[in-house]
Amino acid sequence: MASDNREFEFADDYDDDDNLVENLAEIDDTLADQRAAALRAGLEDYDLDPDDAALLEGLVHGEDGIEFLPALPVVAIVGRPNVGKSALVNRILGRREAVVEDTPGVTRDRVTYKAEWMDRRFSLVDTGGWEPDARGIDRSVAAQAEIAIDLCDVVLFVVDAMVGATSTDEHVVKMLRKSGKPVFLVANKIDDARHEPEAAALWNLGLGEPYPVSAIHGRGVADLLDHMMKVLPDVSAVAKHEIGGPRRVAILGRPNVGKSSLLNKAAGEERVVVNELAGTTRDPVDEVVEVGGKLWRFVDTAGIRRRVHLQQGADFYASLRTSTALEKAEVAVVVLDVSEPVSEQDVRIIDLVLESGRALVLAFNKWDRLNDDDMEDIDRRRYLEREIEQDLAHVAWAPRVNISARTGRHLDKLVPALETALDSWDQRISTGKFNAFLSELVAEHPHPLRGGKQPRILFGTQASTRPPTFVLFTTGFLDPGYRRFIQRRLRELYGFEGTPIVLNMRVRERRQR
Repeated sequence: MASDNREFEFADDYDDDDNLVENLAEIDDTLADQRAAALRAGLEDYDLDPDDAALLEGLVHGEDGIEFLPALPVVAIVGRPNVGKSALVNRILGRREAVVEDTPGVTRDRVTYKAEWMDRRFSLVDTGGWEPDARGIDRSVAAQAEIAIDLCDVVLFVVDAMVGATSTDEHVVKMLRKSGKPVFLVANKIDDARHEPEAAALWNLGLGEPYPVSAIHGRGVADLLDHMMKVLPDVSAVAKHEIGGPRRVAILGRPNVGKSSLLNKAAGEERVVVNELAGTTRDPVDEVVEVGGKLWRFVDTAGIRRRVHLQQGADFYASLRTSTALEKAEVAVVVLDVSEPVSEQDVRIIDLVLESGRALVLAFNKWDRLNDDDMEDIDRRRYLEREIEQDLAHVAWAPRVNISARTGRHLDKLVPALETALDSWDQRISTGKFNAFLSELVAEHPHPLRGGKQPRILFGTQASTRPPTFVLFTTGFLDPGYRRFIQRRLRELYGFEGTPIVLNMRVRERRQR
């Protein structure tokens, strides 16, 4: 523990020195490139492996842009709870994507997936179970299913053939007839030929021939899809254009901090179910929204609980999908509840973002609950600043926005914060400038002696962006405190606001002559 304290003290020794920034500002780009070329040539005297050579060759980088593609046809899967809708989704996708559990009501939101069959791509929408006269959260779930029917081209109506048609199924049939959409009646849970007579009984629903399938085992699903392709349009009549370019934003946080409310306010509609019940969202929900005059792809995720609660059930799989959504995102908005103290769980979620290498924005939500005239709320604001200084000091570089997802207060400030974080995430420093930076830094603050030896930095380069990743070729191991010192100096000079910085070392020895 003492060594850790020494490292932090070592890194903090140089906070007041501004000479480095002034010197680097005066260095000519051409001179910096020449100096970097000389340093790189000096590496030939050291043992380098094939990976080193590949790194030094450099990388080619493309440009991001928004590309509009024809809107994919949309297939909605509807039915009452626990008939196997999500299992059918997973079977069509060919992977376990939707959360499935032998409990009614696991799926709650409209969740869209990209699927493909016979070289044709389409959007597949999983919905929560529909029930008449539902109350509370079940009413919100049913409403999302009804919206899915309105916004699709083809409906797969799933019925549990082993139970038979129920009064709820008959209510769904009435709703489907009013929609005027092509409907395929899917008789699920027909696991073998002996059960097929059960499917025949569903002719009584008046939707035509039932298709006997087993979503769990895959039986009959291919035949169902073959028939569906005959009526599925090439371009959707209801969906928006496919958008290839919007930046992907994952919304993370503890349960019930307001993630779904944030997505709904950004989308301008009740896109996901919001309820006081913690853990309402189970599957990541994608939505293209326009905020600040730009298109973004927001991904609402399940709240990350403490590990002790993740041993079994739907919440466990929801947490796994949250991690997957984070890996697919470019920037993470971690939502914190200002009415509650910053918890260890909040810090762990932020650390999860850092480990993934994604850009980071901190959104402090529920400011509408803090009254300017209430002494308790005034004290809460003061304590919050202290908590941020103590518990979130390691992400002091992350942009902060104070919002109210319920009222939409200051939501417009989220866009500049996202743009700043993403620009930093994409930022690249030329090899010449980076080596000039290293030379000036080492000249003013050389690495201390360790065991009678002083490790030298031979050469440095930025290996990649997203996040900015730097590689240092050295003659010895650099202290963690010195590496943090380099990172902090990089932020002071080049910004990198909103993105983690990765600093790797490659210790190389001089060749034997």
